[in-house]
Amino acid sequence: MSWKISSESLQEKQLLNEESLFFTGNGYLGVRGNFEEGLPDTYSSIRGTYINAFHDIVPIEYGEKLYGFPETQQKLLNVIDAQTITILLGDEKFSMFEGDVLSYNRSLYLDKGYSERNVHWRSPKGKEIKIKFLRLVPFTHKELFIQKLIVEPVNYNDEITIVSTVNGDVSNFTDKDDPRISSGHAKRLRVNEVQQRDISFVEVETLESKLKAACGATYKVSQDYKREDHIKSGMIQSFFSGRLTEKVILEKKSVFVDTLRHGDDLSEKVEGIHSLLSEAGFEEALRQQEEYLQQFWNDTDIEIQGDTSLQEGIRFNLYHLLQSAGRDQVSNIAAKGLSGEGYEGHYFWDTEIYMLPVFLMSNPEIAKKLLIYRYSILDGARNHAKIMGHSKGALYPWRTISGTECSSYFPSGSAQYHISADIAYSFIQYFMVTGDMEFLKEYGAEVLFETARIWIEAGHFKDGQFRIDAVTGPDEYTCIVNNNYYTNAMAKHNLRWAVKAYNLLQTMEPERLAELSTRLVLELQETAVWEQAAKQMYLPYDETLMINPQDDSFLNKDVWDLPSTPEDKFPLLLHYHPLTLYRYQVCKQADTVLAHFLLEEEQATETMKNSYDYYEKITTHDSSLSSCVFSIMAAKHGYGEKAYDYFIETARLDLDNTHGNTKDGLHMANMGGTWMAIIFGFAGLRIKEEGLSLEPILPAQWEGYSFPLHYRGRKLRVTKSKTQAKIELLTGEPFNIKVSGESYHLTQNDAIVK
Repeated sequence: MSWKISSESLQEKQLLNEESLFFTGNGYLGVRGNFEEGLPDTYSSIRGTYINAFHDIVPIEYGEKLYGFPETQQKLLNVIDAQTITILLGDEKFSMFEGDVLSYNRSLYLDKGYSERNVHWRSPKGKEIKIKFLRLVPFTHKELFIQKLIVEPVNYNDEITIVSTVNGDVSNFTDKDDPRISSGHAKRLRVNEVQQRDISFVEVETLESKLKAACGATYKVSQDYKREDHIKSGMIQSFFSGRLTEKVILEKKSVFVDTLRHGDDLSEKVEGIHSLLSEAGFEEALRQQEEYLQQFWNDTDIEIQGDTSLQEGIRFNLYHLLQSAGRDQVSNIAAKGLSGEGYEGHYFWDTEIYMLPVFLMSNPEIAKKLLIYRYSILDGARNHAKIMGHSKGALYPWRTISGTECSSYFPSGSAQYHISADIAYSFIQYFMVTGDMEFLKEYGAEVLFETARIWIEAGHFKDGQFRIDAVTGPDEYTCIVNNNYYTNAMAKHNLRWAVKAYNLLQTMEPERLAELSTRLVLELQETAVWEQAAKQMYLPYDETLMINPQDDSFLNKDVWDLPSTPEDKFPLLLHYHPLTLYRYQVCKQADTVLAHFLLEEEQATETMKNSYDYYEKITTHDSSLSSCVFSIMAAKHGYGEKAYDYFIETARLDLDNTHGNTKDGLHMANMGGTWMAIIFGFAGLRIKEEGLSLEPILPAQWEGYSFPLHYRGRKLRVTKSKTQAKIELLTGEPFNIKVSGESYHLTQNDAIVK
């Protein structure tokens, strides 16, 4: 139940959205859910295949360029198109938009990991056939994209030609009117090589980064059809022709490789992978895919009783997060995953705060690999810090692929210094959840030390306080401010844990600390400054309103009249100049409220509740990162209906296209936020140094919910019904946990029931 999404729509706008919704990927490779045969020329379509982190370098043009502005950025590229397969019945070409579609449906199977399209079609001349298209991108073979086509005659038994294409002559999508999408640089690949041997091979190269990608396709046809291969214009077309006297099946295996992972001889790598997979057809790939997903869902699935639509939405979100998560040191999770070209494939702080928690509590090995990517670009963060005027430390770029800053608009880009604290926060969370001392030694401590250094130079001591000026918090409608509460609170956490990491290494890994101290020129007195800055960190507080102001000047501004703002003026960023927005109390997304969720120990519950009430009235939620946080904190403060209403805004955001831009790719952070709203919101999970705590509540609209959690080598299950909450230890050693304010010693023999 609720293990697939399906559609029968042939409306242009919906088909464009479904290209994102039905994408298939595995963290390395992503293929949009385009129709194999294409759409009519009059229809909009974004045909795309993406390799995570495969990018070109493009210039950033300024009217007035000042010191330190980035001159170039990275751009995720649409690579070789191997999904195109067309069908001809004599002189008539199969199209869903000519002749008669007697029946049609398409499905994405979340538990089996493949997509399927079934068509019963009658041509304009009355030729009738049934067609099934199947495709999957295996989690167990990252380079492989495999398709299966089945054509069955109904009243036609004459000539059929199946034409399969591997095309390197592709471009990226552009939209000059939307800043969230690239407005130029569409054509960034040149075709290096096209060869037809046993494998249909195409290699392409980027114009500036000089990265190469290649695709090699092989075929298996169930009938003894004649084959011809034609090379033209950067592509290979393979023609399979014969009589359609019985069902014909074509399997196409396309292997993608790139020089970021596979070295320079891509032809050899393609041949080697095909050789390894020569015996594995679609059915075997599907069997392995199901096995992989069975384990994934066993570790991750959230079961909801009482709402099948939400159940579908949550599984859809978790599945696509899995499809988009990079699993090597050169890739991460882009804002749109591998489903589209929005935000040009860049990685933001979204990964650490909204997506990584999903994997951290269900598949910690994936979380670890995402963090190792951040460690791998630490030198880039060090260089960025120097560009931004710092003598030492690491300042992570606001948006990036390979490690350099890609944001051309610094007020809501590079000024968001909090990204370094966000990344540090995720390393801390990983250590608290896993207890992985080896990881802290090899990766985490160095990241914490280098990010802590930034705050000492970005801030200053004044009147017994440590203050941080001229930064931007998460709310991009309020830029370049002094003492943004979120930034200061997260910096404090970063500094405190840098000291803790130093002390831990000093006690447990002194040789590693000595090596780091020598390499980083780090002395004990520097950690004393970190500790002092953390203790004296200024966190703005207003005595009258009894809230934490978003920054020093926020409450001095006039309040934007949201109730009187026309609906067609949202999102505000597309209709008002940034300076207009900066002059008002109006928030794009959770800022101080997010800090209260992440670091609730910094403030009294009353202060956090007052702040929630205040910011709720002036937040537009124009960012998809916002509603889930308000849901979590509404649940904490006893606003059950509000918590549910905000949650509803997140659960099916892409399935229902509520933000109107699903065509450009799925909202990955929101997908993670859906999980967070249940686990951290309704279940009340908190991860502390002293352990886990839960405060389970049940939305009135549900009958119950249940989900697994992983913590320090253990697996738990949390179940909430209308009558009780139950916490079980499924595997692992007994441990202490707090549930609804009471401490328990949880063992495998005795569940906690409240």
